[in-house]
Amino acid sequence: MTTERGEVVWTPPADVLATSRIGAFLDWLAATRELHFDGYPDLWQWSVDDLDGFWRACAEWSGVRWHDQPTSGLGRRAMPGAEWFPGGTLNYAEHALAAAADHDADRADEIAIVAHSQTRPPAEITWAQLADGVARCRAGLVRLGVQRGDRVAAFLPNIPETIVAFLATASLGAIWSSCAPEFGTRSVVDRFAQIEPTVLLAIDGYRYGEKVVDKRADVEAIEAALPTLRHTVRISYLGEGADDWSELLADRGVLEFEPVPFDHPLYVLYSSGTTGLPKAIVHGHGGITVEHHKTTALHHDLGVGDRFFWFTTTGWMMWNYLVSGLLVGATIVLFDGDPAFPDLGALWQLAADTGVDVFGVSASFLMSCRKAGVVPPPHRLRSVGSTGAPLPPDGFRWVRDVVGEHVQTASVSGGTDVCAAFVGAVPLLPVRAGEITCRLLGCAVEAYAADGSVCPPGVQGELVVTEPMPSMPVGFWGDPNGEKLRHAYYDDYPGVWRHGDWITFTDDGACVISGRSDATLNRGGVRLGTSDFYAVVEGLPEVADSLVVHLEGDDPDQPMGELVLFVALKPSTTLDDDLHTAIVRALRRDLSPRHVPDTILAVPAVPRTLSGKKLEVPVKRILGGAAADAVASRSSLADPTALDWFEEYAATR
Repeated sequence: MTTERGEVVWTPPADVLATSRIGAFLDWLAATRELHFDGYPDLWQWSVDDLDGFWRACAEWSGVRWHDQPTSGLGRRAMPGAEWFPGGTLNYAEHALAAAADHDADRADEIAIVAHSQTRPPAEITWAQLADGVARCRAGLVRLGVQRGDRVAAFLPNIPETIVAFLATASLGAIWSSCAPEFGTRSVVDRFAQIEPTVLLAIDGYRYGEKVVDKRADVEAIEAALPTLRHTVRISYLGEGADDWSELLADRGVLEFEPVPFDHPLYVLYSSGTTGLPKAIVHGHGGITVEHHKTTALHHDLGVGDRFFWFTTTGWMMWNYLVSGLLVGATIVLFDGDPAFPDLGALWQLAADTGVDVFGVSASFLMSCRKAGVVPPPHRLRSVGSTGAPLPPDGFRWVRDVVGEHVQTASVSGGTDVCAAFVGAVPLLPVRAGEITCRLLGCAVEAYAADGSVCPPGVQGELVVTEPMPSMPVGFWGDPNGEKLRHAYYDDYPGVWRHGDWITFTDDGACVISGRSDATLNRGGVRLGTSDFYAVVEGLPEVADSLVVHLEGDDPDQPMGELVLFVALKPSTTLDDDLHTAIVRALRRDLSPRHVPDTILAVPAVPRTLSGKKLEVPVKRILGGAAADAVASRSSLADPTALDWFEEYAATR
């Protein structure tokens, strides 16, 4: 990282301590704990030094509804194997429906969910309607024989029925897992077969922009591949198939919540599955409840009266994160469909129409809006969240200049592995272009050198977490001894979580993430982050997308290996000499001569997972001679044919 930092693009308002929830939390700590802090860095330091005290304070301040009181906040501090809130029992669904509880009856008619879709008309669901739906669905699942510990699988989009079914499942102490309907059959089966579900909820199809997608044959194939299924509940979302939803919700039911231990499984999420079977990552009721309470309230400043949106599908952890807006009484805004239909302004119009306060999308979406010249309509947004990849400095500037200088750019980074973020934004600190503002509270994040020492500010290292977090996985499904989990995160630095990203901290605790460490470009011993390439190359008007890999070799004419850049171009654009020269000049000027590729090639499409991750490592392995089907599950890709070109190219090298 260079010593020159981006300019400040957002500054906290002067009254932030009096108007924000983190300000209220600081007042509460002073009044109840006699704790006083000299700014956010001091608060963060306490939060990682006194894990027990910090997380107990979070649980109490946010009103965690214990059935059995825990004996402490942190019983055993080991990683892996930390024991959080020993003896405590609770239920996530009870917290998500707290606004519908008897003592909050005055909020019963307020809106809990706003749902927009390209398949059916918009809908609004009140807290009372949500609670009634969950109670009815709970009764229906009980009729189907669902018990505590059973798995309920969902092949559903981001619609209210999905949230109702999830909360009903959680209320029983059963275990939820979902895949988005755009997943291919193999991808769904690779995930659900691992957890052996007893009930499947599925739609008949959906509309994506103007395209109608019938999924009935896929559902039949999924059913046939899951021998443990006892029942399938079909939802006629497209209006073409059978509908069992009304029957499932036929009985009024009683809204009850099974008390479960802190680490009782809540849901199973999955890694992207680009190599072998996806990891089935188990998250617990308690860890998600306290972690998401902390992040939504203290970092996003969400609460009663606010509206929270993140563009996501049910196959990405951001759906689970979005649902947790309910924990703090916020209204969550759902969208199902093509975010670029009829144009890239569609989601911004949705935010304006529905009164969204915190608006979350991917970094690539923001950069596409910038390139397309999108101008959002008047809105009440106060924060734009960005994740999925590092947001380049120009993305921050675009939010400031076009969305509004009063709007905070909240770039965050975390992962499915913890269903949360490690680093992000906070209302108390200014935001600089190109930087993630801070380590989140309770997240002991560092940059490590290869020898396990902490990198000083300005030096890039491995992103590690040196102290446990409540939302770290309960385990992997089918890994009773924890061997796979230890291998995934703890082999490199025993007792320390290695996440797999390059990170560079500044003196004041801000950071820059430079891409995946397993996709490192190593030119003559100098490590180059892939995100730097993408920010420059995709800033050119002719380039729609790009991917870069470094191929090591024994060629004496290329002692630093071969750096290969693949570019997907805008329509009616070709990779001629002028564009080739423009790419080289931009990389040399904005980065360094080491960043100039040995080879630049135009490709039909850059392969990405369904959650938008570029397949850097699988492409590198294909170019090294591996078969495409051996390094990636095509059904987990946004475009299953995207690897064909690379396989054909590898055969000619």
